[in-house]
Amino acid sequence: MNASWLGNLVPGGLAVVGGLLIVAWMNTRPPHVAPLRVPGMDGRDRALGSAEIAPPEAGEPVFSDGRPSQAIASGSWPCFRGPNRDGIGVGSVALARKWPDRGPQVLWTVELGPGHAGAAVADGRLFVLDYDVEAQADTMRCLSPDDGKEIWRNAYPVELVEWHGMSRTVPAVADGRVVSLGPKCHVACWDTQSGECRWIIDLAAQYQATVPQWYAGQCPLIDQGRVILAPSGTSFMIAVDLESGDVVWESKKVSNWEMTHSSIAIMELAGRRAYLYCGSRGVAAVAADDGSILWDSTEWAGTMATCPTPVVVDERRVFFCAGYAAGSLMMQFDAGGGAVAAQPLFRLAPERFEAEQHTPILYEGHLFGARTKAGGNQLVCLDLEGNEVWNSGTDKFERGPYLIADGLIFAMDSRGLLTLAEASVEAYKPLDKFQVFDDGHDAWGPMALVEGRLFVRDLTRMACLDVAEK
Repeated sequence: MNASWLGNLVPGGLAVVGGLLIVAWMNTRPPHVAPLRVPGMDGRDRALGSAEIAPPEAGEPVFSDGRPSQAIASGSWPCFRGPNRDGIGVGSVALARKWPDRGPQVLWTVELGPGHAGAAVADGRLFVLDYDVEAQADTMRCLSPDDGKEIWRNAYPVELVEWHGMSRTVPAVADGRVVSLGPKCHVACWDTQSGECRWIIDLAAQYQATVPQWYAGQCPLIDQGRVILAPSGTSFMIAVDLESGDVVWESKKVSNWEMTHSSIAIMELAGRRAYLYCGSRGVAAVAADDGSILWDSTEWAGTMATCPTPVVVDERRVFFCAGYAAGSLMMQFDAGGGAVAAQPLFRLAPERFEAEQHTPILYEGHLFGARTKAGGNQLVCLDLEGNEVWNSGTDKFERGPYLIADGLIFAMDSRGLLTLAEASVEAYKPLDKFQVFDDGHDAWGPMALVEGRLFVRDLTRMACLDVAEK
């Protein structure tokens, strides 16, 4: 009896003591204060793939009743930042300087999965990389620019969770092919007419690319029949034959840099065509012919995320910028004696110019861009010495997109308010405004403009506006 009572008492006593110790430990811990939530700092989806993992397989294209446009077949916006990769639209259609009281005509609106992926338009077709939440698949959608009806779609499976949007890149179109780069760094090549997938490369699995915070934002570049990509992993940059998907060259790894949201710029450097890319801890230029590293530097690196693409001013100057207090930098290159060197010309503090998402536009010897947060969320015009010529005052644009065409600026804020202004190097001259999305939310995706039709989006919708002069 006594032994039984003692046997029950000991475990019970130990449990009580253990409970008291836990309570005491919790009371002595410093209080937990939940930090302010910063997008992307949770570190989701940063795991690397395995070199043995095969890329996903695309399905068969599914066709609908959409038809290619004949009205704008002669024009194009074939890739990120347009026909000349400079954010400037070209075309034969004059654009309106004033809109009707009800605004420009909205020709159509279509629903999209949550994201910020912009449109590429070529051969009378509009291409957008979407994410099908129900099917859990990156989905290339080919739409009619006339009415938004789907011509075809094709997809490959990939699991994503909503992370301030999903797809956020602009495809590139050339020679009957459209190339996309998905949220988890899958690069796919699709036939523009048949919708068949020609090849897929998994940059995370094959090149140990790190999926950036908020998913991949690098837009693929097609140049001289090759797809140029910057996995910034085991290889800093690669060139892939557009038709076959075969890797033509790989550049060496640059330190411990990782992929950013920035896209690749083209420039002439030391008499050679070069590709310029901002890695996570520096910037490097790669020779277009063989992938050799021509120059690299840590003089410029973003802080939390680098999204804007380098702006090539001329053969000697490049303008870099980023957000999150990174500010901006004009760098000057010198290729004397065949060796490439570079030095900073000037730096701008964040309140003078920084850009979280979109790339400034070089136009008439000036830089036009939307500076974010520290700079007041204003549209600004800078001269090439970094001096502010004008700003938009109380007109705020936040992380919204912008482009220039026919001497006009089209700029949209995060809520879908579209502003039309003169692309003046003298003063801010707004002309008109129109609320594209009544309940607009995170309208950050890059715009496209083709023959008087402006393609814009917010988080879940894409719309086409007729902005031609009547």
